[in-house]
Amino acid sequence: MKSITIIIPNYNGLAFLPPCLAALKRQSCQDFDLLVVDNGSDDGSRQWLEEHRVPSVFLPENTGFSGAANVGIRAAKTPYVILLNNDTKAGVHYVEHLLKAIQASPKIFSVSPKMVQMQDESLVDDAGDMYSIMGWAYQRGVGQEAKRYNRPCHIFAACAGAAIYRRCVFDKIGLFDEMHFAYLEDIDVGYRAKIAGYFNLYCPKAVVRHVGSGTSGSKYNEFKVRLAARNNVYLNYKNMPYWQLLANSLPIAAGLAVKYMFFRKMGLEKAFLSGFWEGVRTAGKAKKAAFPEARFSDYLAIQWELAYGAVLYVYEFSRRQIRKKREKAVDLREN
Repeated sequence: MKSITIIIPNYNGLAFLPPCLAALKRQSCQDFDLLVVDNGSDDGSRQWLEEHRVPSVFLPENTGFSGAANVGIRAAKTPYVILLNNDTKAGVHYVEHLLKAIQASPKIFSVSPKMVQMQDESLVDDAGDMYSIMGWAYQRGVGQEAKRYNRPCHIFAACAGAAIYRRCVFDKIGLFDEMHFAYLEDIDVGYRAKIAGYFNLYCPKAVVRHVGSGTSGSKYNEFKVRLAARNNVYLNYKNMPYWQLLANSLPIAAGLAVKYMFFRKMGLEKAFLSGFWEGVRTAGKAKKAAFPEARFSDYLAIQWELAYGAVLYVYEFSRRQIRKKREKAVDLREN
């Protein structure tokens, strides 16, 4: 039996599938099965997958990333699963390094690779996902020089666009929350794993190139903003005990205010508010994360991580602004 099942959720991603699958054929470690879960595509993806005899599950409609990922995880029989976006090209040692990293300890739930930008490999797309006390989820290192992120470290959660997971832990903490449909579902499952006593790592030796927003089409659009705002409410409600929600209410409120102003400048404030209020109205349908073995001290440790996440966000935001100013100055001199 293989060690890993690589699960590729696909929705109208025909243009991305050939290079994505070709990169997997070149892996130094071939100890994996492959499964594409097609989310009711209508762009010819199904015909192409059938013609090339790619192991696939064809869903009749789009169930979102969470639904497709769960179908793949349930179908997998291997100890580990890798969730891989279709708009990626994995480095030749990607699978090898992820497998070595997660096998280092039974307490590791997930390992996130170094995701670099497809158009510029010198820049980071995601070096592990972080979460903050203000309710902000963000990609660690995004837009920064890739050479600065060459050390393995603990992260809040792995980016499900290219991460490896210990499959048996899902039996304990549950699968991806299908109420999310898409966005923040990886932060949520990583959060639950942390409450249950597991941790998540970043492995810089595993490298994958990523287009980003290959399915949704852009970094910010009404669909994305609405779902992310709604899912942010679910994320906090599900994973924070009521005392922690109360303790974090002021920074979360401040975070919401800043987000509103940000999206207002982009003309997306209605989508943001619509998603937020939908989250408030329907949060009661979400299942609270409850693990009897979790202690008060465990939640305090997570609280510290949330505070650290806010500090790190400010630091990385400042670095991005400095980088933009330098690039602008260079452009002005050249012109």
